[in-house]
Amino acid sequence: MASFVTEVLASSGKLEKEDLSGKISKMSRKVEEIKVEVCDMINKRYSDFLSCLQASEDLMVQVDTVSKEMDALKNCIETEVLQNVHVAVAEFTKLKQQLERNTVVISMLELLKEFHTAMEEYNKALLEKKYVDAANHLEKAKNSVESLKSWKTSELPLLSALSSELTVQRENLIYHLGEEWKRLVVWKLPSSRDAVNEKAFLKVELRLSSTSKDGEPKPPPLVCCVLQALSIQGDLQHKLKLFSQILLKNMLKPLVMYASLSVRVTEQPEEGTVLALQCLEERHGERSTPFQVYSKLLLVLQSLHSDLLDVSIRDKKLSTLLGEMIWEELSQCIIHECLLYSIPSDSSLLEQYSTVIKETEEFEEALKQMEYLRRDSTDLLKYARDVNSHFASKKCRDVIVAARKLMTSKMHNTVKITPDSKLRIPKLPNPPSSEGKRKQESRKDEVIMENSKQLSALSLQLPACRISESVQQLMELALNTLCEAVGSSTQSALQLFFTVRNIFQLFYDVVPTYHKENLLKFPHLAAIQHNNCMYLAHHLLTLGHHFRNHLPQPLNEGVATFVDMVPGFRKLGAQCFLAQLNVQRAELLERLSTAHNFCNLDDEDNYIAASKAVRQVIHQLKQLGTVWQDVLPVSIYCKAMGNLLNTAIAEIITKIMMLEVGQWQRSAGRRVFQPGGEKSDPSFVPEHGEESCSFKQNQIRLKEE
Repeated sequence: MASFVTEVLASSGKLEKEDLSGKISKMSRKVEEIKVEVCDMINKRYSDFLSCLQASEDLMVQVDTVSKEMDALKNCIETEVLQNVHVAVAEFTKLKQQLERNTVVISMLELLKEFHTAMEEYNKALLEKKYVDAANHLEKAKNSVESLKSWKTSELPLLSALSSELTVQRENLIYHLGEEWKRLVVWKLPSSRDAVNEKAFLKVELRLSSTSKDGEPKPPPLVCCVLQALSIQGDLQHKLKLFSQILLKNMLKPLVMYASLSVRVTEQPEEGTVLALQCLEERHGERSTPFQVYSKLLLVLQSLHSDLLDVSIRDKKLSTLLGEMIWEELSQCIIHECLLYSIPSDSSLLEQYSTVIKETEEFEEALKQMEYLRRDSTDLLKYARDVNSHFASKKCRDVIVAARKLMTSKMHNTVKITPDSKLRIPKLPNPPSSEGKRKQESRKDEVIMENSKQLSALSLQLPACRISESVQQLMELALNTLCEAVGSSTQSALQLFFTVRNIFQLFYDVVPTYHKENLLKFPHLAAIQHNNCMYLAHHLLTLGHHFRNHLPQPLNEGVATFVDMVPGFRKLGAQCFLAQLNVQRAELLERLSTAHNFCNLDDEDNYIAASKAVRQVIHQLKQLGTVWQDVLPVSIYCKAMGNLLNTAIAEIITKIMMLEVGQWQRSAGRRVFQPGGEKSDPSFVPEHGEESCSFKQNQIRLKEE
């Protein structure tokens, strides 16, 4: 068994040795092969590298050689060539500067030649009255001088001389053009010391001495020449501005403002066209109609256009320049002095105003054809077309003026008002049918819930009294104004309605202030003012109701009312009358204060003083009764007189009760009061006897005392 294992191990070790030796020999062969390959590769690479290295070394040698040659060339350039270049540049710079100086001199000489030529041509053209050529040549000379001034190298003495010569010649040209303008346009004006009226303007005359030969167009060439030359020299605007101011002040505006003035245009063969103002007939206070104003203005402007202004200046007509200067002021004058007064004061005449609008359109169209106006200039026409608004404004203004005149008039002219008196409201157009029918139908469908007992017909009637005639006229004015609002446009109706409110507000503010002293001084006027306020308050309650359904929106929706003003008027009337009552009460007490307190009436002096005081009180009450009885309503009259009488009686009783009265003093007191009591009976009885009981009772008390 042991020998078998030994043999196996021995055979396995032998096999391993043989296997290792085989592997080692194989690896040795591979190493040799690799060695051969490495040697071949190294030989190949290093043989190529050596050749490249040699080539590189040759190139380095060549580069060093070239570098040395470049350094040598650089040194040569720096030492010799640069010196020659600096010399050449300096010479070239000198030549360039000399060339520039020569160029400047040549240019200056050319400009001087142009200036000299332009001045010669200018003088020649000026002598021949070729003003446009002269102005153009002068402009060329001016441009030459301006060009010379732009060079700093120009000699100042020469420029100063040229500028002076240019200024002298320009002023000379402007002088000649001014003389030609004065000859072409000659004004004859009134003296500044004359009063500004129609007669003074009769001296105004404009002579256009621009006569043209037969067949020659207007304006003649000389006029065009002068105007264009003035434009070139920049003096046309100034001349035209002065001309427009004189034309407006002395010819155009007077023709608008004074109806009696007209213009006379005459053609004189040797002198030209003459425009003179003349007076056809004196019409003081009258205003020209728009047609008359437009006709007169067109006659003047057409004559100016044909004889003077139909000239083109730099693609713009001279008439356009004049129109730009005068149109705004002229149109405002036409509006305020003519169109404003042509607006009708009655709405029934508004339809006829379409004629004025058409005349205004034709007037503006004529001005546009003559190029006085631009195509978009319609200020005058806009005013004429907006006639409804202007009518309302004018109506409101006239109404306010008329109302204020009535308020400041005398109050003592009165009219009698009875319960049967009613406002005379004209027949108004029916309200819109749809709304009316709707309201009627709705009322039919409603259940009647009214009380069976109704108020008396006299419940809301104004009692009999006297009011100022001016207040009655004021109410009629308000009614007429509201009638004008019916059927007007919404804007006009609003203006007119609130004007009526302003009338009553003005009454509330003006009358108490304007008549303040008289209302305190005269009991009659205080009673009338009380009635006036109550009369207005009474009718203001229903005034809005009468017109509400006939006015446009929003007035017909509840805005048209005057009820809010009623308490103010009632308070105003009551305060005015109460102030007068206080004055009368104070006078009564003052008279009674002179009665020596009714003491010791057996004394002659005391008796006379007490009797006089009582007679004065009775006289004052009688005078008030005479003044107030026919003016105040009976109820107010009774209350007022009763109040004053009670004041007097209470004061007398108070003074007597403070005394120790004996039997003999009662007899004397009876003698003092008996005549006054007897005389006072008829003074306090109003026209309606049923309301006099309180007075009679007071009189009985007075007698018993």
